[in-house]
Amino acid sequence: MAIPEAFLDELVARNEISDVVSSYVHLTRKGNNLWGLCPFHNEKTPSFSVSTDKQIYHCFGCGKGGGVISFIMEIENLPFVEAVRLLAQRSGMELPENGENEGYRRRKERLLALNKEAARFFHQRLLSPQGAAGAEYLFGKRKLSKGVVTRFGLGMSPDGWDGLITAMIAKGYTKRELLDAGLAVDNKKGRIYDRFRNRVMFPIIDLRGEVIGFGGRVLDGSEPKYLNSPDTVIYNKSRNLFALNLARKSKQGRIILTEGYMDTISLHQAGFDCAVASLGTSLTQEHAHLLSRYTKEAVIAYDGDGAGVSAAQRAIPILEKTGIQVKVLQVRGAKDPDEFIQKYGREAFQKLITGSENHIEYRLRQIQTKYNLEDDTQRVDFLRECAAMLATLPSPVEREVYGGRMAALAGVSPETMAQEIKREGERRLRQAKKQQERKELTPAIQLQPKNYGIRYENLRSARAEEGVLRLMLLEPDLFRDMPDLKPEQFSSPLLGKVYALLLRRLEEGRSIQLSTLAAELEPQEMSHLASILEQPESLPNSRQALRDYIAIIQTEALKRGGDGELDPLLAARNKFREKKAYGGNGHE
Repeated sequence: MAIPEAFLDELVARNEISDVVSSYVHLTRKGNNLWGLCPFHNEKTPSFSVSTDKQIYHCFGCGKGGGVISFIMEIENLPFVEAVRLLAQRSGMELPENGENEGYRRRKERLLALNKEAARFFHQRLLSPQGAAGAEYLFGKRKLSKGVVTRFGLGMSPDGWDGLITAMIAKGYTKRELLDAGLAVDNKKGRIYDRFRNRVMFPIIDLRGEVIGFGGRVLDGSEPKYLNSPDTVIYNKSRNLFALNLARKSKQGRIILTEGYMDTISLHQAGFDCAVASLGTSLTQEHAHLLSRYTKEAVIAYDGDGAGVSAAQRAIPILEKTGIQVKVLQVRGAKDPDEFIQKYGREAFQKLITGSENHIEYRLRQIQTKYNLEDDTQRVDFLRECAAMLATLPSPVEREVYGGRMAALAGVSPETMAQEIKREGERRLRQAKKQQERKELTPAIQLQPKNYGIRYENLRSARAEEGVLRLMLLEPDLFRDMPDLKPEQFSSPLLGKVYALLLRRLEEGRSIQLSTLAAELEPQEMSHLASILEQPESLPNSRQALRDYIAIIQTEALKRGGDGELDPLLAARNKFREKKAYGGNGHE
């Protein structure tokens, strides 16, 4: 859609990128930039950079980058218009509406209203004679109170092919809307039918109180046991958590993470109103960042089986990365928190919470379960695996304390264990150094884009093309008199496309700020452009640099086009310059 350029310029000016990013990422200043742990991939050493001068973000680890609008698009999983809307609300601006924008907004509102009607339909059916099986499961087997069932909006879907479809069409909704909301499914013959049939229904409610999706549990033993809504324009399972709309209001000072809907609901009924569950997927980085807005402590209360242990091991570093203090609860004498509370009661579960282990103790104990410490060979293997884990801890105090514990457990001296941890740490450093040396020995590879979907066929020309784009973004006045350089002379299709886009916007008197390009470029293209802009450029020599860049591009284009043979001396000179370019910035 066409949002006025003046509006976008003001929007970007009002939403300073470091202010926006710091509401999601803890940033620390180092030199000219701000640094933090990347919210888009798992890391322990900050490689996520925010430049207040250039108003861009760029991760040197995963390669993601862009301006303030593209950051909101990525972090909130929003299309361009909705990201602009969020930033406009943040800065007290009113988004100008047009037909396309209004149409998208109305479509979302219709789907949200449809989901609310569907949740009401399922809930009413649960309380009717047709919902007897669901009522028996929830009130009888699971012993939920009517108040809790009502608070969570639980329901029952009809045992038929089109019960919901018929009811919603009668309320004015279309089959297309039912498909778009994930409430209906179509087959190859074009027939549509209810996605959820004869299942206990769990509405998924977002932080605004909107019903955005559903989970459904079978009662007859068929598969799949749980069925969840697919991702839609209003629902993304990787960016939402079941019951977070309730848990964020808790005064208990922590969040309890469970594996399923019933565990979470059972904990809420027992008074633990801080419980949440992920939605048919493993815990994601987006989930962790969402939780970090509401708590500084998370207790993982997954099932005690092998799958639960593996899920907890995966979740620990993801949560830890956001600064959340992680503890792990061991459910003994029951398969999950729901069964434990039913068997032993609230007070017993509170003792489990109080005695929950920190993540280091938990991981060491999981290692211990694999070995027989009466066997010398296994004892050595146990100590080596513990040392490998402890060597990853950033705190020397933690390494010493927990190393001493493991040493005592295995019957060796603390000094011996400390040496093993040190040896393992040094091994990891040597390994990292070798990897870095391999990278440095292949500069041509390092100069290629991180995104494997973007590759340079002519590295020398592409580096010069990057320089042209960098100067366009940093010093657009250089291009008021359009240079004799055409997009088709670019060796990289992507860089040629961006050059043509920037030229057109300059000719039309429009903004070429990186943030305002988010509507016209794909996320990976924005990330690549941010990485180009992040590279150093000598602005005092910008005019000469531009002439050099253009000369390289045009020379390489001539060689590719075969419109005339290059003089042998010129060809030799260009070959020499190309070799130099592998280690330089693209110009002499």
